[in-house]
Amino acid sequence: MAHTLAAAVHSELLIKKSRFLGCVQPVADRASAQAIVAQLRVTHPGAAHVCWALLAGGQSAAVDDGEPSGTAGRPMLEVLRHQDFDGVLASVVRYYGGIQLGAGGLLRAYTDSIAQALRDARKIPIVKQRELSCELPYALEGQLRREIEAVGANLTRIEHGERVSCVFRLAESEAPALIARLNEAGQGRVVWLGV
Repeated sequence: MAHTLAAAVHSELLIKKSRFLGCVQPVADRASAQAIVAQLRVTHPGAAHVCWALLAGGQSAAVDDGEPSGTAGRPMLEVLRHQDFDGVLASVVRYYGGIQLGAGGLLRAYTDSIAQALRDARKIPIVKQRELSCELPYALEGQLRREIEAVGANLTRIEHGERVSCVFRLAESEAPALIARLNEAGQGRVVWLGV
């Protein structure tokens, strides 16, 4: 099961006089990630590199920002993949200390910066949601409300006309059983729209 993060978590490493400021944080998409990276560049104008990796909604990115190819962005991306994250941006701001670290040293530094931040991060499971829409008689509205509350669904819209029309969101895994219970309780009087 994929996870995201509850909040941003930071780390700091000093390796041979170079300072690595790591951060992992939840993001919605690539545009949000790029805005965060742009802000990091403004906040840290003296930094030699702002490297980052992203996994969000099927989009991924690995940016070395001037470090030797494959020594920064790709290793950070692999840390995120290995821990099954989605909706997460990993970034590391590097202040160069004057001593070359070599490809292996850079790879370890960037990986360790992200791994250290993730060690203190609170993971949240990503639960796939499904939207359901139905119409039912007024007599079944109370039953519907109790059922959706019991499974932790969110009622997003309800309209009272000739019949009660409602739209709600719930965990995808809960949908089939809820539909079956409401169909049984309604004895054919619940009409599912778009199911």
